[in-house]
Amino acid sequence: MKKAIRVILIILLVLVLLIAAFFAFLTATQLNPDTEGAELTASTENADLTVAEGDTISVLSWNVGYAALGKESDFFMDGGEQTRPESSSVIDKNLEGIFNQISAQDADFTILQEVDSGSTRSYGVMETTFLADSLNLPNAYTRNYKCPFVPFPWPPLGKVSSGLFTLSTAEIGSAERVGLPIPFKWPISTANLKRCLLVTRIPLENSDHELVLVNLHLEAYDDGEGKAAQTKVLTEFLLKEYEAGNYVIAGGDFNQTFPGGLDSFPIKDASLWTPGVLDASVLPGDGWQFAYDTETPTCRLLNQPYDPADEATQYYVIDGFILSPNVTLNTVETVDAGFEFADHNPVLLNVALG
Repeated sequence: MKKAIRVILIILLVLVLLIAAFFAFLTATQLNPDTEGAELTASTENADLTVAEGDTISVLSWNVGYAALGKESDFFMDGGEQTRPESSSVIDKNLEGIFNQISAQDADFTILQEVDSGSTRSYGVMETTFLADSLNLPNAYTRNYKCPFVPFPWPPLGKVSSGLFTLSTAEIGSAERVGLPIPFKWPISTANLKRCLLVTRIPLENSDHELVLVNLHLEAYDDGEGKAAQTKVLTEFLLKEYEAGNYVIAGGDFNQTFPGGLDSFPIKDASLWTPGVLDASVLPGDGWQFAYDTETPTCRLLNQPYDPADEATQYYVIDGFILSPNVTLNTVETVDAGFEFADHNPVLLNVALG
């Protein structure tokens, strides 16, 4: 009897040591916000746009769902089952569709969220390389998710390397990663995202000022405090840039519904994922504005594969922009891509600088 107890204790000790070693490994190899930077590829082959104060420009924002969340997919965190599509051919199909949609919109600047660079969930495809080579534009990339092995659910997510990707038809002066507050504590934080802003600066012709483009993807699965803290850091950053005389456009996936979004697309089942709510109080000050479109949803819930005929399908308006007072809104439109290649639709912005 004593021998049996001893064996059980030894087995338990080994298990504890293995678990401790695993989390020590994740801690040592997780994304380090203090050292993670932004990678700038300043190819100028197709960078023929020059931008000046008073010009009209267009910006396309799209959460592309790492080319794995098209019409055929669901996702375990939204009430579905999948951690990745059934085959890499789905990734290839979606990436081609994403490229074609970006090309069709022909925006001056394109800001993308959830672009993978060698993740298990997207079959190791280097999506950043595909898009950079296919579009052949100056671009900047920074990771907000890096983990050698995410151990949940089952089958597990495995290796994840993913981030924010910005493409420009104008020369990019510089790019930087600005870290955002992390709402999750250790050890959950080791296998979770480290949210950030990807800030790209576009020199303005005959001016000391810059066009500052901020690519963002705020917290999704927190209790709400994380999104609020990240939004506060975002708006403080935007105000600082505006006060320096720059023209500021921040866009992406806010994971918060814009004013009027719930009127157009009300929550149908509160037990499923529900976004936070944005209102004018979060804007940095007078003259600042949101730019978004409530005519067409920007996102669908991933609790099941997409069926446009299913009246229970949950839609949201969580993708859009914040504009500084010196940026004049002309138009903003959600492009109805039918959720064919991603669980989000692109949003196309047209503004004047001044």
